[in-house]
Amino acid sequence: MHRLRRYGPGALALLLSFMCSSCSLGTLLTHPRVFSSKGKPLPPGTARPLPLVATRAELHSRIVNLYNAINSFQAKVQMTPSVGSVYQGKISDSIVDVESYVLFRKPDQMRIIGKVPVAGTQMFDMVSNGTDFMVSVTARNLFITGSNSAPATSKNTLENLRPEAFFAAMLIRPADAKSEKLLLEDDTDEDHQLYKLHFIQEGTDGQLILTRAVWFDREDLSIVRQKEFSLKGEILSDSRYAKWQTYDGVRFPSHIDISRPLDNYGVTMDILDMKDMKMNLSLTDEQFVLAQPEGSTLRRIGGPEPPK
Repeated sequence: MHRLRRYGPGALALLLSFMCSSCSLGTLLTHPRVFSSKGKPLPPGTARPLPLVATRAELHSRIVNLYNAINSFQAKVQMTPSVGSVYQGKISDSIVDVESYVLFRKPDQMRIIGKVPVAGTQMFDMVSNGTDFMVSVTARNLFITGSNSAPATSKNTLENLRPEAFFAAMLIRPADAKSEKLLLEDDTDEDHQLYKLHFIQEGTDGQLILTRAVWFDREDLSIVRQKEFSLKGEILSDSRYAKWQTYDGVRFPSHIDISRPLDNYGVTMDILDMKDMKMNLSLTDEQFVLAQPEGSTLRRIGGPEPPK
């Protein structure tokens, strides 16, 4: 005890010295965290914009407003298909960029015509009425018909494309008031400022099922991603959105990156020029009719392979 009292003043002096230099020591003992904005690191000393605050209802209203603003559109896009998926462990480009023309009319009609760049010859033509689809693959003189829910099992990427897949990715649906519930998650960290809106349904066995999730960037509340899931929880579609623009008074992303892991393909779509997107045109029934080309081979999904 006497020894402790004897050295007490020295210990006190050391403690006071430590406290007086705490600022400089604090600099040595702490390491500043680097924040990012839209995936890019911010320069040191730069403040990241404060995240916007929104409720679950407000975020869903943004989806509703975007969806209701579009009755039809006509777009010229650059498509880049790829093969593979995260489930296979590899993804590779398989086809050169395709100049494509997209027609859409509510509630569920879509047509996509793909042409070879420069030459301008038709590569494919596909139509969907919401239930069934037809695809004419010009290069193979093949005409495919089937249900939108038919599996994509061909080794040829073009034969696996489904108009319904583009429709679900390009036009984000509001929640079904009768069957879907919404949950909001704040997913903000050093790299991103995000909200995730989860769409939940009750299965036939009473268990809850995650059907979709939509990501919002909290810097401007724009939609940056949407995932759709199977009943087993597998990823049916993973779509990313960027470069939102206003076309004829309607907001729409000029870049969409669509991945279909179970179907083993993906497609990026880019609207390259403002004049290439026209909103709410008067489209006719005839524009969504695709007849089988004379002399082409007909394949119904689930039927036998055509002769080589």
